[in-house]
Formats: sequence, C-alpha cells, structure tokens
Amino acid sequence: MDFSPFFKQYEVLVASAEKAFNRVREMHPEAVRCTTRCADCCHALFDLSLVEAIYIKQQFDARFSGAEKHSIMERANRADRKIYRIKKDAAKARNEGVSEVELLGRMSMERVRCPFLGDDDICQLYDYRPITCRLYGIPTSSDGISHSCGKSGFEQGKPYPTVNMDTLHEKLYQVSREMVEAMGTRYTRMAEMLVPLSMALLTDYNDEYLGITPETPETKEETP
Repeated sequence: MDFSPFFKQYEVLVASAEKAFNRVREMHPEAVRCTTRCADCCHALFDLSLVEAIYIKQQFDARFSGAEKHSIMERANRADRKIYRIKKDAAKARNEGVSEVELLGRMSMERVRCPFLGDDDICQLYDYRPITCRLYGIPTSSDGISHSCGKSGFEQGKPYPTVNMDTLHEKLYQVSREMVEAMGTRYTRMAEMLVPLSMALLTDYNDEYLGITPETPETKEETP
C-alpha cells in the first residue's frame, strides 16, 4: 500500500504544529524555555493516531539498522511494558469510580522514557518526532483543561495563545480514517486505534496486520 498521499496530509499537520509553536515562542520568549537536552517532554505519556504511528515506524525502519536499531527496540520494549502497567492501573481505578479528571491528572504525572531518547538526552529521530512532542513547551488544551510544561514560564490564570489538541486529534483521526478506507481493510475500525510510540516501533505494519490480505476462516473473526 502506498501511504504517501496520507503522509503528505500528516506532514501538513506537522508544519502547522511547528508554525504554532514558533509563533507562541516569538510572542512569549520568556515563557518558552525549551533548550537542547531538556528532555522533560521525552518522558510524557501520550498515544499516536494510526497515520502517525505508521509514518514514524516507516521513518524509523528507514533510518536505523543493526545494533543501534536493536538498542532502540529494547528500550521500546521496556517502555511498552511500563505503559501497559500504567494503563492497567488506570483502568482499575476507573472501574473503582475514580473521576476522569483525577485520572488525567494521575496520568500526566507518569514518567516513561521515550525509546528515541539517547544516553546524551538527545532525540535520535528528532526530525520525525511526533506532533505532541513538537507542541510541548507551549500551552495546550484538551477536554477543556489547559496544560503547559512545568518548566515553562507560563503563569496560571493569564491568557496565552493555546493549541486545541482535541481539534488536532480530530484532524489526525480524519486522515487515519481516509487511509483505512483506501486500504480496503477488513478491520474497518482501525482508524480508532491509538498506541504509544513504543508500541508503534514494535509493530510490523504489514498487509496481514493491516487486514488487507485475502480473508481466511482463521482470520475472519480476528482484530488487529
């Protein structure tokens, strides 16, 4: 499958995110305190849409091999196991009646080292990092709740330009949905999948996984 038309749409969203970040940094240079080797954002917990997961996986496979790739994959495996435990605990808390707001607060405090973060605290796939990473350091909002990096200088209660992450996620979902429709996959709800970066690196997005191989009795009831 040729994903390039959908990757181009994704890259438009990447450029938009970059533009938003730079605009806020120009307006509030005293508050945006991102510096080289400031790896606070590299420990944040977030998920990728389908189009972003496949895009980053392809960039990773194209640029890494041998021992270096193996090392990143090992880090991805460790990170994914930790994220699984965190999400399992969150699901248990939700079943016990913990509110969504409190759960979001708990999740925002979790720290998981990104597999791409090298020993020198430099991102090893910086030019192709997720959109969430590109916006870290400026104010964002999700579900009506505002967020900002704890190391930034943005003051609570003051008005600042804010990126609406819900709108961005909806655009990513739309691109993912168009991509799924073009695949002709038997997994029609695949566009709804959200995965951490670690899982994206560990996944082989081949035809079988994507559900675009001829259907057999064994795969008829499967989901990815």
